[in-house]
Amino acid sequence: MADVQYRGTGRRKTATARVRLVPGDGNIIVNDRDVEDYFNRKSLIRDLKSPLELTDSLANFDVLVNAQGGGLSGQAGAIRHGIARALLEVDEDFRGPLKKAGYLTRDSRMKERKKYGLKKARKAPQFSKR
Repeated sequence: MADVQYRGTGRRKTATARVRLVPGDGNIIVNDRDVEDYFNRKSLIRDLKSPLELTDSLANFDVLVNAQGGGLSGQAGAIRHGIARALLEVDEDFRGPLKKAGYLTRDSRMKERKKYGLKKARKAPQFSKR
């Protein structure tokens, strides 16, 4: 197997995606399922394809993804991040447009932890003076 592979790891919230770009004709496989079967919303599919469309390499590569953790939206964001990182291995000239579009920045927003004495991270029990 002398095929060239480009790898990238993407993360968002608690989701992690290991992405491989293999020369092909634009198929996207997520966890051994077609992307249309895995993600039920067109907006998520459009979101994860955006780095490939920005660099005009959608028809040049097959994308093989192993995604775990989080929900569907977090996994889609992690896949987008991983694809953008893998595209940097393909051609370093992609850095400018990908960075300008914000695809190389890891979205670090996480769920805030629950504190003791509170019902949720910030929600306090009802206050009564008496």
